Amino acid sequence: MPKKSKTLCVDDLRHAEYYGMQGTFDELYQKSQNGEVFENLMDLILSRDNILLAYRNIKANKGSYTAGTDKKNITDIGSQTPDDVVKRVRFIVTGSEHGYRPKPVRRKDIPKPNGKTRPLGIPCIWDRLIQQCIKQIMEPICEAKFCNNSYGFRPNRSVEHAINRTYTMLQMMNLHYVIEFDIKGFFDNVNHSKLIRQIWSLGIHDKTLIFIIKRILTAPIKMPDNTTVLPNKGTPQGGIISPLLANIVLNELDWWIASQWEENPIAISRGRERIIGKTKVFDKSHGYRIMKNTEMKEMHIIRYADDFRIFCRTKEDAVRTKEAVTAWIEERLKLEVSPEKTRIVNTRKRWSEFLGFKIRVRLKHHKYVVQSAICDKKVEIERAKLVEQAKNIAKPREKKSCLSEIQLYNSMVLGIQNYYQLATCISIDCRELHRRVMTVLTNRLNTETGSMLKHEGGTITQAEKERFGQSKMIRYVSGIDQMIYPIAFIKNKIPMAKRSIVCSYTKEGRAPIHTELNLNQYVLKGLREKISVGHSTEYHDSKISLFSAQKGKCAISGEEFADAEHVAVWLKVPRALGGFERYKNMVLIHKKYLILLQELPQAVIKDLIKTLNITKKMLVKINSLREQANLSAII
Repeated sequence: MPKKSKTLCVDDLRHAEYYGMQGTFDELYQKSQNGEVFENLMDLILSRDNILLAYRNIKANKGSYTAGTDKKNITDIGSQTPDDVVKRVRFIVTGSEHGYRPKPVRRKDIPKPNGKTRPLGIPCIWDRLIQQCIKQIMEPICEAKFCNNSYGFRPNRSVEHAINRTYTMLQMMNLHYVIEFDIKGFFDNVNHSKLIRQIWSLGIHDKTLIFIIKRILTAPIKMPDNTTVLPNKGTPQGGIISPLLANIVLNELDWWIASQWEENPIAISRGRERIIGKTKVFDKSHGYRIMKNTEMKEMHIIRYADDFRIFCRTKEDAVRTKEAVTAWIEERLKLEVSPEKTRIVNTRKRWSEFLGFKIRVRLKHHKYVVQSAICDKKVEIERAKLVEQAKNIAKPREKKSCLSEIQLYNSMVLGIQNYYQLATCISIDCRELHRRVMTVLTNRLNTETGSMLKHEGGTITQAEKERFGQSKMIRYVSGIDQMIYPIAFIKNKIPMAKRSIVCSYTKEGRAPIHTELNLNQYVLKGLREKISVGHSTEYHDSKISLFSAQKGKCAISGEEFADAEHVAVWLKVPRALGGFERYKNMVLIHKKYLILLQELPQAVIKDLIKTLNITKKMLVKINSLREQANLSAII
């Protein structure tokens, strides 16, 4: 028998399919690629499906439960009906004679390891919902115009892709001179006028939308001391739309640097299409060979949000490039480059730092190869955190158990390993961390009767067995059925490159990462449009999720729903018994079976069972639902 293909799922793409918005996003992306201008985007932004999709995307983020200055969070939106939510959003944006006026943003200062603080701006939840509505429509337009060299806060791009590209530049292309740039307070100093012009240059000419973005940028900021500040520059860190706006600002820099070498007209004019493997690429190598005989400076940029590095072949090129790029940023973007933190690094002699890694090249068999490790500062930070948590395992904090402290420590270990495993020297760094932690645990868990730290003594899950099963460093605290994860048991992972074909806004681009929804679209559309009178937005959203989870079938009979009118939502624990309209408390059944979930005489129920052709298997499921609803079982 042929092997079943694995189902792939990207959450944002699946959500867009639930609300029928993927086709709209694809169309916007294609039009943007074709250079079309967008003058009427507000109808899409304020469409019912886009607003409810925004709710769906926001509620998946833990930050949605953090309140703004109005003390409300996502549950306050989810408890209202879908119609009320849509009306409220439309009224906030266009209903007032003064236009959209966002509420004050709550300022919260987040401590940084160097003792300074990072200012975080937390908009009110309704303003966050509006920002998400705008982001969903703007993102496909912008993605079509963004440069390939940026990797931060973009769909299908990650730190792994940026590190892979860094390794390629150093090892394969021999670009050993790295310019480390630092823009002073980037998010706090973005020039509003320049940003609006950049949005316009991307083809977004909807004046109402641009007015709303201006209002978002100049929203009042409520400081911790309750004073209010009116900003005239910067984008609030913490706003949903801020990362997209930051990428718009720096996209001009990406393209300017790319135009100096990678996308130089000479390279493009001499390029030709080639097939490498199964991928069609535009090969510009002939053009690059010609350019090397000129006085052009070879430069390549890798950017992750406001953190970027420029790679050059010689020191002379690096010095000239540093001066030219600094002047360009200050003149064109109206931003200030920090002279103290901006430097040129020869990676054959010194480490260069990027995204928490320190990277250099070393000579091996007459060839320079990449060597990387965790940054010294990051090692110190992670060591301090792990040692502190190890102390908590030995002596749990108030209202905490030893088990919960071990589980927190384990989550910290997984976080470090998953992020830093891209470093070639990860095992060396983690061995040192492991020794420090084990010293603390061994010393603090020693008692007069012996050590409480044991080599054996607990069960192990399948996932733990696959990851740590071969390790001899596994330890348990006596009497606790949970292993302490060995941080030193880790291998280097080779970072994967971003696949050029992958794109969230084309059918071919989604194929490698996402399996399209195989459901009755007619029924799904009916469920979206069906008015749930008296029910919440959370109920409406969960109903669509359940339809997908149940593969469009009735939970009792397994038959496929042919019409949205046939779909009935049953609360496992009814509202009268304290049940909530939440995904875990809901199930979709054919409405003809609802009568079997009522308290009726047994004789009547038996007649209904015969009429509805209820099998023994179906009866078990019905009785399970009846039991949860405090109804007597059907005998």
